[in-house]
Amino acid sequence: MTDVNLILILGAALLAGASPGPATLTIAGTAMQRGRSAGLAVAAGVSSGSLIWSVSAAFGLGAVMLANAWIFEGVRYFGAVYLMYLALRSARSALRPGNPELKVSAAGSLRAAYAKGLALHLTNPKAVLFFGSLYAIGIPPGTEPSALLTVIAAIAVQSTLIFHGYAILFSSTTASRVYIRLRRGFEALFAAAFGAASWQILMAKLS
Repeated sequence: MTDVNLILILGAALLAGASPGPATLTIAGTAMQRGRSAGLAVAAGVSSGSLIWSVSAAFGLGAVMLANAWIFEGVRYFGAVYLMYLALRSARSALRPGNPELKVSAAGSLRAAYAKGLALHLTNPKAVLFFGSLYAIGIPPGTEPSALLTVIAAIAVQSTLIFHGYAILFSSTTASRVYIRLRRGFEALFAAAFGAASWQILMAKLS
């Protein structure tokens, strides 16, 4: 680990994971609307997707994807379409009058929430770019496998704490009550954020 700056790597991963984005918005929105269990399920899905991209980038898949632009383009378009789908769902919810009661999540809906978080992160082309750059810059060539696994594990633990922390924070009674009162405003905000993220992905050019 002498040549690996773990603090710098974790700092970059912290900024990327904790900053507002589609994943954190989805976790927060689900936690406020459907409670802590559903929020934690989405967070677990996002964390799993983050781990998959992290392992893939560490072992060179990120570089392979960037070298074969058609693979990256496929992920990019899938991601943009999925975000637009989330935007349309939020917009439809924002247009629906009334403030429905919070739903108690059943086992099936928790599995769906996990799948939603996983799909959200696996179709995020920014995750490919981030982890590919992180390992390319932060991990020197010839790094021992044990050191590489340490970095992967450290990032996974940190990401899990961040995403699950969002779920716990926004599933509080106060947050849920605020969501109920301002549901249509929140959903309109989510729709705008997902739509903007989808548009940015579609307009981005791989250089």
